[in-house]
Amino acid sequence: MNQLKIRRPDDWHVHLRDGAMLAQVLDHTARQFGRAIVMPNLVPPVTTTALAEAYRGRILARLAPGRTFTPLMTAYLTDGTDPADIAAGFERGVLTACKLYPAHATTNSAHGVTDVWAIHRVLERMEKIGMPLLVHGEVTEPAVDIFDREAVFLERVMSGIARDFPGLKLVCEHITTEAAVAFVLGHGDRVAATITPHHLQFSRNAIFQGGIRPHMYCLPILKREKHRLALRQAATSGNPKFFLGTDTAPHAVETKEHACGCAGVFNAPVALESYVTVFDEEHALDRFEGFASEHGARFHGLSLNEGTVTLVREPTVVPERIAADGIAVVPYHAGTTLPWRIVEAKAGAGAAAG
Repeated sequence: MNQLKIRRPDDWHVHLRDGAMLAQVLDHTARQFGRAIVMPNLVPPVTTTALAEAYRGRILARLAPGRTFTPLMTAYLTDGTDPADIAAGFERGVLTACKLYPAHATTNSAHGVTDVWAIHRVLERMEKIGMPLLVHGEVTEPAVDIFDREAVFLERVMSGIARDFPGLKLVCEHITTEAAVAFVLGHGDRVAATITPHHLQFSRNAIFQGGIRPHMYCLPILKREKHRLALRQAATSGNPKFFLGTDTAPHAVETKEHACGCAGVFNAPVALESYVTVFDEEHALDRFEGFASEHGARFHGLSLNEGTVTLVREPTVVPERIAADGIAVVPYHAGTTLPWRIVEAKAGAGAAAG
């Protein structure tokens, strides 16, 4: 197969940032995805419905003329989150989900939840109204090895959430381990997971190949090869519990190439090209549309997109840097050539019935 036409996909985990960085990176996502779940870890974080509505307005104002794209907004949970505000935002269609960051787990997460017990009233309300909880699943205790933090979180925290809130929709975001795959498979249809392209394509060796590679440093961090292979099997299996979430996370080059560099991989410019390469290598191109365009929408109870994206087996040369307005960002696969290329993306008339 040298050409693949799929229903226009969605990205169920994206960092669009704000201000000048938003203006630079937004179209890399909007040109290929119909919708995207937008992460709320700005400075200050998006913690209320009003802040989410304002942020959505800033995103829409930055869209290129004629571009059709829907940002799906999330609220950043804190120990003091108001359940009534979250419920009102969901019922008004401003909020699609809430995001649980354990405090200090990743970029701009200092205001995150210190103890799940502190947000029990919020989770009860979310369970009642059918609002999904998106979880960055890592513990943050210094005594826990960074490569074990996801597995420990699943055992100590996520299993308790699933037990105490049996009707709550849970998304284990950017999963990285065999344990996470097993956790998702071991629970019912209300538990799902997103998987990034970089966790499908690279093991932790990539961070140290020939020296420190700061642009491959992300959180959750890349893991052992056996975990990468487990993720590839899950993503390409056709199981609807797994779907696309890039976790694209742009940082200016000087904040990545730094003595204490930021975590994040900016993969939006070549997201679909990277994912389809994995499915091609796994002889699973017939399952790519489900992973990219169907599973996530159905889990969230949304209609499918009517537009299409066409990819062909032709080289995509990835630039070393992408720069605009004085900000330079190094993209995923910088300076390399990928075997697939997007040749057409049609927005369509809207969404089709799911």
